[in-house]
Parts: sequence; C-alpha cells; structure tokens
Amino acid sequence: MLEAILLLLAGVGVFIAGMNMLSSGLEKSAGGGLKKLLGKISGNRFSGVGVGAGVTAIIQSSSATSVMVIGFVNAGIMTLFQATAIIMGANIGTTITGVIVSLKSLGISQYAATLAFIGVMMTFFNKDKIKQIGGILCGFGLIFVGLDLMGMAFDPDTYPEITNFFMGVFETIEFPLLLILCGMVFTALIQSSSAATGIFIMMVGTGALNLDCALFLVLGSNIGTCITAILACMGASVNAKRTALIHLSFNIIGTVIFTIFLWIFKDGAVWLLQSLISQPEMQLAWFHVIFNVTTTLLLLPFVKQLVALATKLIPDKKKDEKSQLQFKYVDDLLLKTPPVAIMQVKKEIEYMSSLARENMAKAVESLGESKTDNETAIHDAEAIIDFTNTALTKYLIKLSPLVDGADEKSIGSYFHVLNDVERIGDHAENFQKIASQMQEAGLQFSETAKTEIQEMGGKVMRMFEVAEEAFEDADKTRLAELTSLENEVDAMKRDLSSKHFARLAEGSCKMEASAYFFSAIAGLERVADHLVNVGYSILNPTGSQSEARKTGEVD
Repeated sequence: MLEAILLLLAGVGVFIAGMNMLSSGLEKSAGGGLKKLLGKISGNRFSGVGVGAGVTAIIQSSSATSVMVIGFVNAGIMTLFQATAIIMGANIGTTITGVIVSLKSLGISQYAATLAFIGVMMTFFNKDKIKQIGGILCGFGLIFVGLDLMGMAFDPDTYPEITNFFMGVFETIEFPLLLILCGMVFTALIQSSSAATGIFIMMVGTGALNLDCALFLVLGSNIGTCITAILACMGASVNAKRTALIHLSFNIIGTVIFTIFLWIFKDGAVWLLQSLISQPEMQLAWFHVIFNVTTTLLLLPFVKQLVALATKLIPDKKKDEKSQLQFKYVDDLLLKTPPVAIMQVKKEIEYMSSLARENMAKAVESLGESKTDNETAIHDAEAIIDFTNTALTKYLIKLSPLVDGADEKSIGSYFHVLNDVERIGDHAENFQKIASQMQEAGLQFSETAKTEIQEMGGKVMRMFEVAEEAFEDADKTRLAELTSLENEVDAMKRDLSSKHFARLAEGSCKMEASAYFFSAIAGLERVADHLVNVGYSILNPTGSQSEARKTGEVD
C-alpha cells in the first residue's frame, strides 16, 4: 500500500511538473503569437472568446489566463465586458490538456515518454529557440511519464488495495454534490483544473474511477480553478475583483445547469458517451470539452448581464479613483506571463515618453515667451515620469529572471531607454525653470534669440517623433534620419552660440539673458543626444547609441 501511494505521488508530481514545463516552453516559444493575439482584443464578444481560447491553448492554463486578464483589468486597459468574453474562451482553451492526456488510451505513452529524453538533450544547445522546443518536448514527455507512474499505482494486479480504496471512497460519496465538492477542493489545492482533469481522466482509464462519478468531479474542478483568480484579485481594484467574480459565476452557472441535467439523465449521458467513444479516457476528456463549449454558448449572449450582476454585487467604493502615481499598463499579476508583461512594459515606456514629449513641447514654448503658464502641468507630468522610471525599473528587475533570449535583450534596452526618457523629462523641467527665473528677473530674449530657440526646439521635437517611431516599431530605417537630425542640432548649437556672441558685441542682446540662452541651447543639444540613445536602443540593448554605431549596423 505504501509503495503504491509513493508511486502515485511521484506520478502526480512528474505529471504536474511536465504540464508546467510544457506551459512554460509554449509560452516562451509563442511569445510573439501571444502578443499578437492579445493585440486583437476588442469589444466584440466573439473575438474575445477566440483570444481567450487561443491564449489558453498556448499557455495551457485557464488559471494563468484569468490572472493575466485580472492584471489587465486592474491596470485599467481592459473592460469587464472584454474580460468576460476572454475568460469564457479560456475555459474552452483549457480543455486541450484533457484531450492530450486522453491520447494515452491510444498506446502512445512509451513513444511520447521518449520525447522527455530528446527534449532534455535539446536544452544543451546554445540556441534559445532549440532550448524552447526542447522544453516543450520534455514537458510533453513528462506528462506521459507521470501518467504511466500513476497508472502503475492503480494497476489492479500489482496494487489491488489502492484501486479498491479509491473505488470504495467514490462509491461511498456517490452523491453528486459531494463529488462536485471533492473536485472543487482537489483542484483548489493544486490550483489547476487542467491537472485535476488529467488525473481524473487517468483514473477513469485505469478503472479506479467510474465515469458517472468522474463527470461530477470534472464539474467541481471547473469551480475549484477559480481559487487562483480569487487569490490574485486580493488587494486589487474593484473591477479586478468583479472579473474574478464573473469567472466564478460563469463556472458555477455552467456547473448548476450540467448538474441538474446529469442528475436526471446520468445513465443516458454515460450511455451516450460510451456509445460514441470507445476509450474511457476520451469519454471524460470530450465531456470536459462539451461542458465548456456548451456553457460558453449558453452564456455568451448574457455577457452584459454577468457584468451588471458583478457590478451590483461589488459596488464602487467612494474613493476608488486611481492615483496618478501608478502604472497605466503594467500590473504585478502580469509577471505570471512574462511575454505579455514585456509587451505592457513597452507600452508603459511609450506612455512615459509621450509625457516627456508633451512636457518638452510646453517647455520650449515657455522658453520662447519667458512665461510660466505651463509650470503646473509640466510639474505634474514630471512627477509621473519620475515615478514610472523608478517603479518600472524595479518591475524590470523582477521580470528579468523570468525571461531569456530576445526578451532578455529587450529588457536590457528598456533599462537604458527609461533612463534617457527620465533625463529628457528633467531637461524639460529645467527649461521651464529658466523661463520662470527670467520672468522673475524681468528678462526676455531678443526676437532673434526667440526665433532661434524655437527653430532648434522644433528640430528636437522632430527627433522626438522619429525616435519614438523607431523604438515603437523597432524600425532601423529611421535611425539614419535620427542621426542626421542630431548632426543638424549639434551644428545649430555651434552656430547659435556664435551668432549670440555677435549680438552681444553689437549690443542687440542683454548680457543678463546670455547665461539663460546658452543653458537653453546646451540643454536642447543634450536632449537630442538622449533621443538618439532611445532610437539606437533597438540595436544595442546594453549601451549607448555610440556603441551601437560601432557595430556597423547603421551608417
């Protein structure tokens, strides 16, 4: 008995480890596809279901998808309506695992298990893509190794006592509601309905569990998987909590409908499954598919009503307004899916850059007019820029160990871009201070000096557009234009300095304003340097644009 229990526990451990490895490998390998899928999020409920099913099929975990969706809602970049449709799709996508597990009934376990060895060998290669494929193969193989170990534990000839024990337990608690409760508790403990369903499928295949009992256990597992989403929304926004409630409501409603049907027509449902499908494992796997697809079809027309119910049950708090000093696109929950987290980090940096660009435009305007109208707006935006720089740097430090390959290089570039954008924000604030100090001193630039500053500022603003486009699209073709503009700004600084000295000699400019003028054009030239760094970060993740140029990738 003890040997059988140890064998069973070992099998469960290897099975879950294989699932996690498969999920991780698929996620890393299909990172780009995952980002494209999530980029298609819209207000259309059908596309939402498709995105949810696709993402879950990739990462092999409806719990992970639900947590990711809660992260999006918590960050304020996804509506409850969109989240509900995606969660419905996630419940369909998660059934793929059960279908994979049921393939054991086709006698492919030994062949599939050899993939674990092949996968391990592939992880010794230096190329990231080969390592990722190796991880996928190894995870797939380990799933079947785990299933075989569990199957050995339930072998009635070798360990009849373990099989008789489980059969006796389930015959004792044959009452449907107790079986559903058992499925809920077991799934909540291992936090994966895919793993729980896989184990139930294996037990049905070995005869340790009757199909009629397994149907109710699977229903319970769909409710138990919600515990991950519920835990994830602790301390999150009101809408994030509503998302978790919708996830729970969806599965409860579906379970209630199917429980009533099976309670009345259990014998007929079992007979139909056994008549259509010969292998017991596939019977349960396809029941899981039917349950989730049917529940989605039944509830899809009522997405708005589910959202309304969640909103009523979890009302807004009196002081639920978001503080400005928090992320716009990023949330800690997204760390569960690193490729998605990296995608959102880039959006956050682009938002930070847009604030710096707006500040720069306002500051240049203030410089030319020596006015302080923009001072408050620039100060408020600079506070967000400083917060984002510090908080996002910490976030990237947490994200770094979770990625490899191209994503690792992206994180390297993001550290530098954050620093450059933050410095640009500082320069914009300095320009505003120059304008304020000149106003307090009763000073103004000459009309010629104003025009020169505006022209140089306009050139820098054009660089801002090119640098942002190069960063956003990873477009190397824009770097030549960016370099050309920087050279023009450098030449302009030298030219304007000479012209200003000439005006001082003529007496057409005040000496008191000279320090402010030279400070302004020097600051604009340094902003241009930072903008080139931003653009060239797509080539050289670990250094400045001058180092990137040395690679010879761009003339």
